[in-house]
Parts: sequence; structure tokens; C-alpha cells
Amino acid sequence: MEPKDIAAVLDEIATLLELTGENPFKIRAYSAGARALESLPEDLDTLIAEGRLGDLPGFGEALVEKVTELRRKGELPFHRKLKASIPGGLLEVLQIPGLGPKKVRSLWKELGVEDVAKLKEVCDSGAVAELKGFGAKTQAKILDGIRNRVAYAKRHRWYQAAEVAGPILSGLRALPQVEHAEAAGSLRRNRETVGDLDFLVAAEQPGPVMEWFVTRPGVKEVTAHGETKSSVRFESGLQADLRVVPAEQFFFALHHFTGSKDHNVAMRHRALGRGLSMSEWGFKSVDGTAPAPGAASEEEVFRALGLPWIPPELREGSGEVEAAEQGSLPDLIRPEQLRGVFHVHTTESDGDDTLERMAEAAEAFGWEYLGISDHSKSSQQAGGLDEARLAAQVKAVGKLNASGRFRVRVLAGSEVDILRDGLLDFSDDVLAGLDFVVASVHSLFTLDAEAQTARIIRAVENEHVDMIGHLTGRLINRREPYDADIPRIIDACAANDTCIELNANPWRLDMDWRWWRRAAEKGVLCAINPDAHAAGQLGFTDYGVRIARKGWLTAADVLNARPLGEVLGWLGR
Repeated sequence: MEPKDIAAVLDEIATLLELTGENPFKIRAYSAGARALESLPEDLDTLIAEGRLGDLPGFGEALVEKVTELRRKGELPFHRKLKASIPGGLLEVLQIPGLGPKKVRSLWKELGVEDVAKLKEVCDSGAVAELKGFGAKTQAKILDGIRNRVAYAKRHRWYQAAEVAGPILSGLRALPQVEHAEAAGSLRRNRETVGDLDFLVAAEQPGPVMEWFVTRPGVKEVTAHGETKSSVRFESGLQADLRVVPAEQFFFALHHFTGSKDHNVAMRHRALGRGLSMSEWGFKSVDGTAPAPGAASEEEVFRALGLPWIPPELREGSGEVEAAEQGSLPDLIRPEQLRGVFHVHTTESDGDDTLERMAEAAEAFGWEYLGISDHSKSSQQAGGLDEARLAAQVKAVGKLNASGRFRVRVLAGSEVDILRDGLLDFSDDVLAGLDFVVASVHSLFTLDAEAQTARIIRAVENEHVDMIGHLTGRLINRREPYDADIPRIIDACAANDTCIELNANPWRLDMDWRWWRRAAEKGVLCAINPDAHAAGQLGFTDYGVRIARKGWLTAADVLNARPLGEVLGWLGR
């Protein structure tokens, strides 16, 4: 079992222990162990072989034994027995927003809730509202969460779908019968969520390809197994479809099954204007008087309609065909164009790695700058820094830069809480002493739209705020965005020369891609930030770049695509 999978088991053990009412210290030990495994300083097998696993912070003898067993055997009887000791449906109940292990334990013990169906029943009856520590508002939120869960079950976060799709696509390309293989659909278009996986293959002998596909590890159910199309469902509920077509049809089919529907409609309409009908099978002359063009690449499909190739992430029927016709498609931002990032946490708040370790990891990316922005004091749950601790951190950043240990320039900042009235968690005098300030909402998500909007705009108007973090507070498939007037906030950012973050954490991807064209047109800069809580999460920026591309952003629209000198000039504006 790989370290990240072991960490997931330890997290689940911590959750199960909390459900059973176990000692809080024991619970925290498993959670801390999971965090340590997510950012190991060296190879796990080496640590085990040399007997140094116990040197990791918080790793006692029991935890060392369990991690070693998981690494070597891939399972743990203790975990299996613990899981069997509670109703299986409780783990699904835990997926409802706002329900942590303590509340789920109360629902289980007090109201007999053992699955989502029973939870809905006791909410509908009003029993949850009467339970100590809950109330009518909590009950209403739980019912909203149950309703959303039905919708969420149909979609999967992009990174989860990509993790499944990657090995399948590599395996298909390695088969001797396969000439071309690609993933299509919403995965290829870089949507934030994916319904089903779509794979397309060009092969003259589809039989062996289909057999390979339906016998993949992790396949729970084969829902269709035909000569040219098969469908499977994985343990996660994600469905994958495979189509095999002749090579001469491949690029037409790739375009068609990439979508979107609206994009395809616009392309078919354009084809008709040129006397062609267009489908996944290719072009046909409408009147039959001229041979229809073929295509040896997807670029040739577009060229046949007088267009340059349109990147898949833009194919949402939002004017991309017209822009291509006018020669005004954007030169989309690329991952290698990022010069640094701003929103990064360390062990001073809720991060798992030290300042030095984060700087080392940023240097490995080849970045010029790294912005440290640990939480401010109101985020007590995240170990937020007060004024004295922040001052000490600023001093430590200066000392690290002066040491010359790293080429990367570390910037001293803070992710400052936006309070209810729009004031910030630190005074202006404190903020003025920082290299940059990220202002974020971390509480009071249920304010009405007017109050939430006014709150954020007041923070935008503070002269020391450089960027607004995770603008809508959403967690994809887990928590809906809070109510706020996004166009008004964008306008306020334009008026105050305030940047908006594209939070690249794959659970957030916030601000949503649908708003970035408006922001860019208003002159609002984007900062693609990883919101990294460990060195291994700096790479979240790749997810952010995907969404920035989907929002039509170029390097000129992205603050952290600028070199250090320009960034320092902008921050000092």
C-alpha cells in the first residue's frame, strides 16, 4: 500500500475512533500520522528497513507497527474490525456537509441513525431539531445536504476522474492493436467535475481492446460489452465508456465526443454553411456533388471549416468558434509560465511542513518567489497567528532570505480573515509590514447575499489587501458557494486594483472558471495559488492552470506569471 493510501486508512481510523467515542489523544495520533505520511522526508521503505519510522513526530510503537503492516500487507485487521463495529451507512452520513464524527455519533446513539435514509426520516420528523447541539437551522442544512448529495453522486471531481483515467489511457496506448487513443468528454475539456469517462480508440481489431478494457483492476461491473463499445463501472461509482472506431474516423469522433453539446452544434452549423454535414463519422457533402474532406488530425477537422484548432477546454459554446473565426483565440496560460505562488501554509498554522521545507520545494519547481500566508488569529481551528507570532515569522522569512540558502525569494504575507463587518483580522499597521496580504472568508457562510457581498467588498477596498482568497468558499461536491454578488465584487476589485485568487486546491478551484473572462475584461488580475498545506501540494497549481485556461486567461492576466521584479513592483503599488 502506497503512503497516500496508508494515510487515508489512518484518517478513516481516526474518524471511526471518534464515532466510537475513543480517547481524543488516540484520535489525534492517527490524524497526525496521516499528515506525516503525506509529506514524508524520504522513502517509506527506507524508514521501515532502517527502523527510523518511529523518529517521525508522533509515531509511537503502535503506529509504527500499523503503518509497517499496511505497507507490507496492504491491509490491517485492526482497521477491518473497527470498521465492522459500526453501521456501514454511518460513513455515508459523514459525507453530508456540516456533520462531523461527534454529531454523527449523537445522531447514531440518540436517534438510531445508521444510514442516510434514516437521517432524512428523523430530519423530516423534526427530531433532529430537538436534539442537543443541533436545532432547526442545522436540521434544514442537513436536509439540503442530503438533496445535494443525490446531485453530487452523479459527478466526480476532475482530479479523481483523472487518477482513474490515466492508467487506462496509458494501457490502451500500449496495446499493439491500438493506433490512437485519447480520453474525451468533460475530462478532456477540464471541467471541474466529470460525469463519465469517455475513451476513444482507433483500431482495426477491436476485440482484444474491448477484452482488455472490461477486465481492468477495480472494475466492479461490466454494464455493456459489445464489438465496438463497452462500458464499465468502478468501485467509486464512476462509469467509463470505450469506443473503437476505424482510423479514418478517429479525429472526427474525438472532436464529437469531446463536446460540449453547444460547441458541436456551433460547429455543425458552420459546416452546413460550407455545404457539409458533420458528425462523429466525418464530413459528408450535403448535395453529394463534391468529395468530403477527411482528417489525419483534429487540427484538420477545424481547418476544413476555415478555423484554427480550438483547445478542448474552450469548447463550451461560449463564443470560441466566433473567436477562432476572427483570429482572436487567446494564447492560454501554460503551467511552465508560472514564476511563483502566494497562498502557502507552514507548520506555524495548519501546514504540515516548515518554512524551510516549503522554500526547498518551491525551488525544486524552479520558481522565483514563494509567498507564505499562514492563517490569522481568528482562524483558531487552524492555529492562526497573532501579532507577535506573525512578527516572528516575518523576521524568520527575512533571516532565511538573507542566508542565501535558496535562490527562491520568500515573501512574508498572511491569509487574513475577513470579519463579519468586512474589517480584517489585523490592524492596518500590521498589514503594512507584510509583503502581501490575502484576505479570505472563513466563517459566517450563511450571511445573505447583500451582507456577504458588502463584507467582501469592504475588504477589497482596504489598501493593504492584494488579493481575495477562494472567493466563494465552495468545496466541490461537498459545500455550495456562499451567496454573493460576484459581478459586483469583480467590479470592486477592478476599481481598487485588487487581485482575485484562483485557488488551485482540487476541492476548491475557486473563483469558478465561468467568471474569469469577465474579470480579465475588467482588468482584474488572477493569482493561481495552490493553497498548499504541505510541500507535496505545491503542484496543485497544475489544476489551477487548467481552470485558468478554461476561463480564457493568458499569462498577461496572471499575476504570478510575472517575474519577481514586476511582482514586487505590483505589490508595492
